[in-house]
Amino acid sequence: MSHLHAFPHDLRLYSPRLDLRPMGAEDAGAWFGIMADPQVMRFWNHAPWRTLDEAHAALLADRQAFAQGHLLKLGIYRRDSGELIGMCQCYHFDRNSRRAEIGYCLASGAQGQGFMSEALEHFIQYLSRDLDLRRLEAEIDPRNTASARILERLGFVLEGTLRERWCVAGELSDSGLYGLLLERAE
Repeated sequence: MSHLHAFPHDLRLYSPRLDLRPMGAEDAGAWFGIMADPQVMRFWNHAPWRTLDEAHAALLADRQAFAQGHLLKLGIYRRDSGELIGMCQCYHFDRNSRRAEIGYCLASGAQGQGFMSEALEHFIQYLSRDLDLRRLEAEIDPRNTASARILERLGFVLEGTLRERWCVAGELSDSGLYGLLLERAE
């Protein structure tokens, strides 16, 4: 099964410096700024966005998938300023196996400050505790060493590599597949 259930519309997760919550239409400008940044999108599976319309369309699709229980995507906001600095998401749910995939990104100006580790730690706790997931998977470009370090710090293990999996703007890239067994991580 590709979903669990509809998620609470008022879902919010808090960490010392961050507020994680669903993004709204009012976030389109900030979200576009993140997804249009070539530095943020360097290791992504598609090219940087070019128009604000892409942000509006993505936010609408995300809200629909959220309401149907297919996608849990939360914006990462700084608690001190309210600024949207990234997102973390969970998708490809398999209820029978209690498994799903995660993805994430962070604005270039917010990188290197521990925000993503903090966000993912609280996000993963929610996925384990509230959604009763047993296994999480993440796919990253192996050249993204900062992302690999975050995953490994959180207990993920590199389980394999898919060679030349993506072709973005004519550039081939591999995918490193990471897994985390939540019941063993606690």
